[in-house]
Formats: sequence, C-alpha cells, structure tokens
Amino acid sequence: MRAFRYINSKVIPLDRANIDTDAIIPKQFLKSIKRSGFGVYLFDEWRYLDRGEPDMDCTHRPLNPDFILNKPSAFRARILLTRENFGCGSSREHAPWALQDYGFRVIIAPSFADIFFNNCFKNGLLPIVLDTDIVDRLFADASGVGYQLEVDLAKQLITTKYGERIPFEIEPTRKHRLLNGLDDIGLTLQHADAIHAYEERRREEAPWLFSDAA
Repeated sequence: MRAFRYINSKVIPLDRANIDTDAIIPKQFLKSIKRSGFGVYLFDEWRYLDRGEPDMDCTHRPLNPDFILNKPSAFRARILLTRENFGCGSSREHAPWALQDYGFRVIIAPSFADIFFNNCFKNGLLPIVLDTDIVDRLFADASGVGYQLEVDLAKQLITTKYGERIPFEIEPTRKHRLLNGLDDIGLTLQHADAIHAYEERRREEAPWLFSDAA
C-alpha cells in the first residue's frame, strides 16, 4: 500500500449527498478483484453518456460535459470534496480501489458510511470528516477554477490558499498505518520473525501436524 504523508493538490467539488458505492463504481465492474484498472470507470454512469462494461476501451466513449470530472480544471486533482454519507450502499471494496486508481488520495466530507470509511484506510485513502459549516465554506471557495488545499497527515492539518489552518481527527493506529503504507498484510509482516519462530517451535513440539498427508 502506498504511504500517505502530505499532499498539495487541486480540489474536485462534488456537491452531492448520499453518494453510494454503485454510483462510485457500478455493479457490472465488480467481476475483477485486481484492485487496478478501475479508475477509468469511476462514477461511470455520471461521467459518460453510454453504458460502461468491463474491459471497455474508454478512450473514445462520449463524455458528459456537465460532470465535474470531465472539466479541464479537474486534471490532476487528488482531493475530492463532497457531502454527507459518502460511500453508502453496498460494502464493495472496489469503490476505494476506483477512487485511488483514478488518482484521489484524500476525500473530505461531513460524514462517511462506516464500511466505506474503514475500507479507505485499508487502501491508502485518507477520508477526512469535517463539520458541515467548514465543508460549506470549502465548497464556496472551491467554486473557483484550480482551488487547492494542502493536507498534512503528520500534523493533522488542512491549509487553505488563504492560510487558514483546519485541524482534523484521525485514530492513531490508522494514522500510523497510512504514514507507513501498512495494509493488513503489511501490518502482519511486521511480525514475520515472531511468526516464523512460532512455526519452528510448533514444528518441534507437534511434528505430526506438519507431516505430509497420506
């Protein structure tokens, strides 16, 4: 998993509440479990004027000119600003996969669906919960082209272009995992020596458990 420490990026203001995981990545794309290649299908039904299918070449698909991701100002934006209850609906992990594969590293909202929120941390995304009035103010500022924010995870601070410093909360274990790029497997592998020592000791104590099956 890619570590996250700091980012200074343009912001995509997606001004909709209750965006569910089927809107983030429609159900027909759930056949793959590769964790990559989903970025071109992110918000597929809003982003394109035709129906997307797995393995479709999106190069020449008709774009919805009114959707925010298709605006020139969205190019290389890494921060998504949205409304409450983001990521509701089914628990598909493909949703954070698609957001990260597109290029997002930070999502700011007043609230998130619980399972989606947890899945973000397991996939290198930083979901930040801010009060609604602060999110409202950020949306007002982000209406201009090329609005940027700095996000410093170590300091737990968002800094606006006007110099305003907005603190945010994050559970310490999740912060540690993001800063060090540790998913569940990476966290387990930190104890690889102890696991190996236990297996060797267990092999000596109960060799019959390790014998080849007849």
